[in-house]
Amino acid sequence: MVRKKQLIHKLVNFRMKQGKKTRVRVIFHDTLHRLTRTDRDGIELISDALENVKPVCEVAKVRIAGIIYDVPGVVDRDRQQTLAVRWILDEAIKSKKKSKNSSRLEECLFAQIMDAYRKRGDVRKKREDLHRLASTNRSYAHFRWW
Repeated sequence: MVRKKQLIHKLVNFRMKQGKKTRVRVIFHDTLHRLTRTDRDGIELISDALENVKPVCEVAKVRIAGIIYDVPGVVDRDRQQTLAVRWILDEAIKSKKKSKNSSRLEECLFAQIMDAYRKRGDVRKKREDLHRLASTNRSYAHFRWW
């Protein structure tokens, strides 16, 4: 139960701009209401979607002898969740801006969460691209010192 509350708070706080938390809570609860219409619990669906999107490794730029290398490294568990939440919210905002009709953020967020749950969509592609970049540059892993 505690993890579920932390997840809800993280989702709300990431989207909050200029201290307007009540507006974001309404958006999030509308999205949660849409998710509960599916066959599963909304919070479990969100946590499963985040599990499908979490990156395991990432690359950092390291400069050695004037040459910049992309050095792969393992991502901490908290950072994995942070990146997954950030990516889903960013893609929802991007798809809202991209849509011609006036779709609401709740609809776009619902669509992104369902895409992440089904292991498809732009967020999942972003994760796969990051993993592909890390595996391509794994020969530079010996430059990692952090």
